[in-house]
Amino acid sequence: MSDVENRDKEETKIMSLILDHVNYIYGEDTALAVHALKDINLVIPDGQFIGLIGHTGSGKSTLVQHLNGLIRPTGGAIYYNGEDIHDKDYDKKKLRSKVGLVFQYPEHQLFEIDVFKDVCFGPKNLGLSQKETELRAYAALKQVGLADEYFYQSPFDLSGGQKRRVAIAGVLAMKPDILILDEPTAGLDPKGRDEILDQIAKLKEETGITVILVSHSMEDVAKYVERIIVMSRGSVLYDDTPREVFRHYKELEQVGLAAPQVTYIMQALAKQGMKVDTAVTTIREAKQSILQSLGK
Repeated sequence: MSDVENRDKEETKIMSLILDHVNYIYGEDTALAVHALKDINLVIPDGQFIGLIGHTGSGKSTLVQHLNGLIRPTGGAIYYNGEDIHDKDYDKKKLRSKVGLVFQYPEHQLFEIDVFKDVCFGPKNLGLSQKETELRAYAALKQVGLADEYFYQSPFDLSGGQKRRVAIAGVLAMKPDILILDEPTAGLDPKGRDEILDQIAKLKEETGITVILVSHSMEDVAKYVERIIVMSRGSVLYDDTPREVFRHYKELEQVGLAAPQVTYIMQALAKQGMKVDTAVTTIREAKQSILQSLGK
């Protein structure tokens, strides 16, 4: 029995997702084998807002596909609410309704003739009644802030940001406990990016669900998340609060990442002799620190 299985029952109740020494090798036992995940140990409690950060090829997308059983680890185990998700009798369909994954460029997954039918697809496949399916679809579309006028339009006539909202709604209609978003702002302009991230933050606040936001951009996550997991070459490099992670801005640069711009500004001010907090993560915090330093 592994060390995770030996944890007391009370602790397991509040830990919805646990990764225990997870490894994954693409093309295992071949000459082209690639070790994509290396001894990953993570605990994801209920209700956290997590940023999963890494450069392209760091293993972050491979990792999130393990979280709802799309990929089976070549070593280690994954537990959801205390159960091994790869046990023989485990219900993977139920798991995927509870651990919802919105892929990068999710608009490629839209296929129905109108937005409402697309969002109905997931709950309908759960075997719900037509009434319950439609109620869930309507509620999910309102949660992502899509106006009623778009409900019966083709999803292919929508803007990039609107398509993202529809794709997120399709997962929300399944009523997941965990929402994983893989690069939800990829390809969007700055306005569209901010709108999507603000909507995700609002959704998190209103529902209390666990959100895992996957990105290669520190700027995208610094404003929103309470915990950052940094991936590099298939391993977890850092796992801490944004303040603590951004203290390592020089080390982050070495793995192809950059801290938020405000981090560099505050470091520069400190070098000029100002007594400012160099661990701030947002413009608002930076403003407060600078004003305090100036005695205002």
